Amino acid sequence: MVRFVLGVEDLARTRFGISPLTETVCSVVAVSDPSWHTLHLPWLRDVRRGLDRVDMGLLLSLVGPTRGLGRFLSGPSRAIPDFLTPRPSRFSPHFEEEVETVRATPPQIVRRDLIATHAPDPVPEALAAATRSGHRAISALRDRICDELEHYHGIAIAPSWADIRLVLEADTTYRARRLATGGARLLFADMHPNLRWRDGVLFIAEMISDHTVEAAGRGMLLIPSIFAVKPAPPLVEEEAPALLYPSRGIGTLWSAPAPIPSTALVDLLGAPRARLLDMLAEPLPTIEIARRLRVTPSAVSQHLKVLHETGLATRARDGRQVLYRRTTLGDELMGD
Repeated sequence: MVRFVLGVEDLARTRFGISPLTETVCSVVAVSDPSWHTLHLPWLRDVRRGLDRVDMGLLLSLVGPTRGLGRFLSGPSRAIPDFLTPRPSRFSPHFEEEVETVRATPPQIVRRDLIATHAPDPVPEALAAATRSGHRAISALRDRICDELEHYHGIAIAPSWADIRLVLEADTTYRARRLATGGARLLFADMHPNLRWRDGVLFIAEMISDHTVEAAGRGMLLIPSIFAVKPAPPLVEEEAPALLYPSRGIGTLWSAPAPIPSTALVDLLGAPRARLLDMLAEPLPTIEIARRLRVTPSAVSQHLKVLHETGLATRARDGRQVLYRRTTLGDELMGD
């Protein structure tokens, strides 16, 4: 059990971040143990063809051993070194920025995190020689890890990053609205079964370690992830409070785009607006529509404006976002 003690100032400083480097590192865990990532099997099938150009032995050695399965919904505990998941300096930094941060990590921190990730077991053979040597060897290992992560990211994550980012942004929009309307209790209520908020303390169950972290005005950083199986705080308790957690919307990430409706409707409205109207049987925000259609939010906004002005779609504000839905006229046009 890990506990974060958060005061009023910490809640006021709670923020969200999206980290392409963290997603890259967490996806290595998915490659190492696909049985817990069945939703990502289409992605796994696509990327494995190119991984022969990457030193996967080195990258897989970074993933800690399984530490008990726990409840079925929670998944196994597979630690990753803290230095490979630096806190995003802004909401959504570039991958290259984050890698440079890792390259600047002091060698003593690299050694500490590699040992902590695998403790009480010894570090794997691919890491052992460097962790037993001086600062020069561990710095060389750190830089080699960064090089391989750059190669791996280009093959496994970069081609899909636009879609992944839309899922993560949609999650942060939803979570921010929960925080704004119901405070911390509502924010964490449906994030994961392992999380529980009570009397100013966030309890994180089924952790490898057992410790309490006083936020002490440092705030809380929340990072959604499509590859996270369960919530994961920093492995080293001296780190500032942060929580990686499973994002919403993962199930539709690798699905095919929405089908094009009937030819007659396409002739009337055009393919983009006909497909959009078909989706609006349920209330949806712009960013989620854009993600499902695999287009930019600005392109969706233009079509939504036309559907709204012609009486085919209605809109209503829900917290910090606007939800769109078909009107009765739109339903009739779709034949519903």
